Amino acid sequence: MRLPRGRRSLRLAAWAGLQDSMPRAALLSIHARVERTESSTWKHSSLVQLWGPRYSAYVVAARDIAVFSLGRLPNEVGARRVAEELAARVSRLLGRGRMTYGEAGRALGEHPNRLRYAAPTGTILIQWEGARQPTIWTVPRPEIDPRDARLELARRYLHIFGPTTAAAFSQWAGIGPQGGVAAFETLRKWLTPVRTPVGDSWILTSDERTFRATAGRAASARLLPSGDAYFLLQGNDRDLLVPDA
Repeated sequence: MRLPRGRRSLRLAAWAGLQDSMPRAALLSIHARVERTESSTWKHSSLVQLWGPRYSAYVVAARDIAVFSLGRLPNEVGARRVAEELAARVSRLLGRGRMTYGEAGRALGEHPNRLRYAAPTGTILIQWEGARQPTIWTVPRPEIDPRDARLELARRYLHIFGPTTAAAFSQWAGIGPQGGVAAFETLRKWLTPVRTPVGDSWILTSDERTFRATAGRAASARLLPSGDAYFLLQGNDRDLLVPDA
């Protein structure tokens, strides 16, 4: 069954973010999970669009901006400096205004796609209609330690994509391998090791009962877009979707 219409349901639907790199993919993902979804639901006031995991376009809950931005802030000194300095330049350029990322890139003497590297600072939001260039603007930096944001991002990834591994989390989030390992090590006491057809993995201990539950009635068919979390990310993990696939 789909979730009832409302802010809480939209946040739950976007718990691990809704990839929107295929125009309006996020809307289709919402429609598969929330009742009475309309063509404009992806623009609901409780949702925002940003460059999230792997610097792809994502729709997330507005209250979760920090998780999907600062949670991906590079640990490496050089990469973090690039993100911070680029974000500062974008902020000085835009002030309280908005520009397409092409206009901003030209004004800064940067390739527009490079502006994505400022997104992990949590200060840049976008709106991408699909047919045109994304419009960008700046917002105040979330007041949360990036390490705490990283741990919450890892918890959400484990809940939605588990069973999984630190390496798979790093790849999905678009962070360095050591960042994923460190997050899983910190969360270790809240994790349970499991063995799957594709190898040893981890789940949140709080999710163990769900994994052990007897399968219920099959849900009705859903139309899902490319990039939907249900398909997992790529590679061997997708073998977990259908037994003996």
